[in-house]
Amino acid sequence: MANPSLRVLLLGATGTIGRATAAALVAAGHQVVAVVRPGATGPEARARLEADVTQAGALRAGMQEARFDAVISCLASRTGAPKDAWAIDHRANSLALADAVAAGVPRFVLLSAICVQRPLLEFQRAKLAFEAELQAEAITWSIVRPTAFFKSLSGQVGRVAAGKPFLVFGDGQLTACKPISDADLGRFLVGCLTDPACENRILPIGGPGPAITPLDQARMLEVATGCAVRVRRVPVALMDGIIALLSGLGRLSPRLAEKANLARIGRYYATESMLVWNRATGAYDAEATPEFGTDRLEDHYTALVEGRLADDRGAHAVF
Repeated sequence: MANPSLRVLLLGATGTIGRATAAALVAAGHQVVAVVRPGATGPEARARLEADVTQAGALRAGMQEARFDAVISCLASRTGAPKDAWAIDHRANSLALADAVAAGVPRFVLLSAICVQRPLLEFQRAKLAFEAELQAEAITWSIVRPTAFFKSLSGQVGRVAAGKPFLVFGDGQLTACKPISDADLGRFLVGCLTDPACENRILPIGGPGPAITPLDQARMLEVATGCAVRVRRVPVALMDGIIALLSGLGRLSPRLAEKANLARIGRYYATESMLVWNRATGAYDAEATPEFGTDRLEDHYTALVEGRLADDRGAHAVF
């Protein structure tokens, strides 16, 4: 039996995951209304609503004029800077939730992140603050926590293709992940709208396994480029020194304070796996990390090297 067609309000529709989610909604036969900033170019959706999501009540009139069955939020701050994180990851989502509840929208699907399992950074705390608000509200919710994105692991494709070494921290096996493509993640988010098993649950999700380390990524790039890839190991202590220096100088310069925050984010991703955290064992658990979809990172690398895909990393580059 086919799932019913739903009317869905999509937040964060202009980002890469938002666009993939809009496409998945249309493919599933749902009616999509994409929220975009005034004057912005929206995704390929059948309708759009111009609104400033950082303003209280910005969505309420639009939600009340037409019945919506669900909200999917792909909102996320671009850099993870504390001010932006609390403005977007928390406040903008919180305002949207308030408007949805006031308009009687029955379901809210949130795109979060798996890194909130061990929150050391301000953007993770902002995401968790909203997750708690969503779970406490009288609405059916799903919180999706994806692992690494393909685009966040593509920062070195260009340098490797140019003959430069692939950089890894430590021995290149400090971390692992099950990366998921935008398209597969979009389909998973859309599936949460009609799957009872996704209701009122926190859902970690990765792409098809096995888990991949940075050294595995280097080997994939050898296949994609057809050339041997040199690996250069970078001590984690070097990044610690850079963070300490920038943090000290940041007391005098807001620009350097921002760079220090970005360096802390980089260090987190360089030393923490994007897998389910097993509290019982005190370790990341690849076997416990669910898998979804069919797209694989090695094919993404090949498409980038061959020019069949554009580099859309934006703020997701680690290097």
